[in-house]
Amino acid sequence: MFSSLTVILTITLYMAALFGIAQLVERRIENRGEGFKGPWIYALSLAVYHTSWTFYGSVGFAASSGLLFLGVYVGAIIGIAFWWFTLRRMVFAKEAFRITSIADFISTRYNRSQNIAALVTIIALLGLIPYIALQLKAVVSSFQLITDHESSSMGWGFSGLFITLFMIVFTIMFGVRRLDPTERHQGMMTALAVECVVKLIAFIAIGLFVSFSLFDGFDDITNRIFDQGFERVVSLSGADNAGLMWLTLIVLSFAAVQNLPRQFHVAVVENANHQHIKTAMWLFPLYMILINLFVVPIAAGGLLMGLPESSADFFVILLPQLAGNNGLTLLAFIGGFSAATGMVIITTMTLSTMASNHLVLPLLERIPSCSGLRSYLLQIRWVLVALILLGSYGFAIEFSDSHILVAFGLISFVAILQFTPALFGGIFWSKGNSMGAFAGLLAGFILWWITLIIPTFVKHGWMAQTILDQGLFGLEILRPQGLMGMDDLGGIPHSVFWTMLFNIGFYILGSLLYSPHKAERTHSTEFMCALTPAPSKKARPTGLDRYIALDDKLNEAQSLLEGYINRDKAAEALQRITEDLQVAGKSHIAIIELLEFHRMVEHVLAGSIGSASAHKAMETGIRYNSREESDLKALYSHLMTELNQQRIPEHDEQHRPEPGSSSYGLINNLQAKIQKLEQTIQLRDKQLEQLEIKLESRYQEIFRYRLETQKIRQENETLKQKLEQSLQIDTQSQDQ
Repeated sequence: MFSSLTVILTITLYMAALFGIAQLVERRIENRGEGFKGPWIYALSLAVYHTSWTFYGSVGFAASSGLLFLGVYVGAIIGIAFWWFTLRRMVFAKEAFRITSIADFISTRYNRSQNIAALVTIIALLGLIPYIALQLKAVVSSFQLITDHESSSMGWGFSGLFITLFMIVFTIMFGVRRLDPTERHQGMMTALAVECVVKLIAFIAIGLFVSFSLFDGFDDITNRIFDQGFERVVSLSGADNAGLMWLTLIVLSFAAVQNLPRQFHVAVVENANHQHIKTAMWLFPLYMILINLFVVPIAAGGLLMGLPESSADFFVILLPQLAGNNGLTLLAFIGGFSAATGMVIITTMTLSTMASNHLVLPLLERIPSCSGLRSYLLQIRWVLVALILLGSYGFAIEFSDSHILVAFGLISFVAILQFTPALFGGIFWSKGNSMGAFAGLLAGFILWWITLIIPTFVKHGWMAQTILDQGLFGLEILRPQGLMGMDDLGGIPHSVFWTMLFNIGFYILGSLLYSPHKAERTHSTEFMCALTPAPSKKARPTGLDRYIALDDKLNEAQSLLEGYINRDKAAEALQRITEDLQVAGKSHIAIIELLEFHRMVEHVLAGSIGSASAHKAMETGIRYNSREESDLKALYSHLMTELNQQRIPEHDEQHRPEPGSSSYGLINNLQAKIQKLEQTIQLRDKQLEQLEIKLESRYQEIFRYRLETQKIRQENETLKQKLEQSLQIDTQSQDQ
């Protein structure tokens, strides 16, 4: 046993050391312009996938269900094997659109839909708050196991609140110190990689201790397992419907390793070079194998040492504690603490970003009296971090005496699974549109709530048991655990089947039945093009006279940016933009340089508030004077003439720019016209093909006609010769 003060001091020093590492890396970047950009840091940080559910829960899973726990990692490894085709596309899109989260990614794919972004954020919040609660429970419970205080049976009370507040502070220090989440690359990633190494070392150390100190190796453990009747620990079918459960876990982990907001942030948003994916594709699976290498020996060792199966989740701590090895016990606690805090920090950071960008900010935009709060977006994120973690803490308290909380790990995975059709459909199916994505997400979310959340509330006593027995609204076919009479699948497989059936079905039907407007089609084409590598260009040729006062446009952009980020940050961003455009120090710029300037300003703004919100802010906050509008129309007309080989018809009001329209409208019209011309060209190509087919058919007919004519001529000649011969014979016979 350790004193509470000793453990608190230890974890404080540990987190302070991690924060020091992060600060050291960031200062190196500021001073030298470089940090630790190697692929190993990137690959190791991806191991944030392994939470306390892995560090503690895998052993408990193995103790009760055998090797079934491997399904959580088999599916993940399969997903990683396809990363060069999936993750790389996401990274390219992130670079093109300054994606900040998975909600931002999905909404940006579907025409920057705020509704889709909000729905994804709500699903993530409701699905992951219980998962965060699971991490808090693991930390507090392990804290109580190694200390001489037990304020309650499950360790909640002062210790739970203290650790939750501790998490809030370090989440803000590590992840939410700055507004732009795309700037926290090296420091946070390096600290996260160190945490992942620590938990791997701790778990392997416990495994070696159990296998070769408490027992005489793997053979000894295996023999004792079968002698004492614990062979279920090494069984592939340690649970009911094992085959179906294996398939379910593989599907869930395949999606989770890419869809979990923390995984998306680390793998996509924090990716500095898409070539690093190649290293991650072999190093991350190797990490998975190593951290699971001793799960079965530890689970078997705890059972063989007489520890109750109900305590299997904490065999990692109980076994060295039982052997009197205090150093290893403390190391096991630090390993589990690292596994939990890594998940909590990254998940809470991403959820606060999503909530502020897609829930709070749109609300502030709609309430004029609250518009001044936009400049406090960073502080709003701090409040959201506190609310998310305190909400998770309250959830854990409510369910602390129930085994339901453990099940929320898989329930959260099913919630995140709902992103899969919209995400993968968006990067591989060009016909997917906003209506299909929203319908699929909403249908999957509703079915997830019906099939998993309602039964959980019923078992906890929050809802009547009659709902499970008689179904929703008294309809037998709407029983949450047996929709349409399917009672034999089990809770999680049953939910996965129905949520995916409705989600995929509505996504496909909505995309096929709904015809998106031109702006969405244009944006979808642009997004799909961004999924493939393309050479980056910082500036574009001008071609027009420079008459626009640069200072005026800088002041306008400065005012717009200061509504969302601080003054120094805005000034630094604008200076970088002017340098990239090669207009720094110039007094005036051309209209086409202005368009590029505004595009890059939107690019910067998207890094702070998301692509959808940034686009809307630019449309409402940027203005053009009469001459600029005139030149934009002239430029538009010139480009249309070049493309169409004729001037815009006076009667073509559909594509004529309106007075006061922004550059975005002009560009959208231009892209729509290009698309229309491409369709016309395709139509003419088809017509030419049809004409060629007809011409070929005529040629064949003419050829057959010539053959027939030649044949008739030959027959006529033959008949003529025969007739002449016959006449000659008749004449000769008469003469005789």
